[in-house]
Amino acid sequence: MAKTIVVKQVGSPIRRPKVQRDTLKGLGLNKMHRTRELEDTPSVRGMVDSIPHLVQIVEERG
Repeated sequence: MAKTIVVKQVGSPIRRPKVQRDTLKGLGLNKMHRTRELEDTPSVRGMVDSIPHLVQIVEERG
C-alpha cells in the first residue's frame, strides 16, 4: 500500500502569483478548507513545500 498524505488548503489564492495558484490547482485544491488525500511522492512534497502559507499537511497515512 502506498503512503499518502492528507493536505488541507488554509490560505486564499487571491492576490497570489499565478505560479502559486497553479500549484494549488495541481494539488487538486481550489477552495478554502478543502482536503485531498495524495500519494506521498517527492513531487507532491515539493509542491506542498513551495506553498506552506497556503496548505498544511493534516495527516500522514501508511
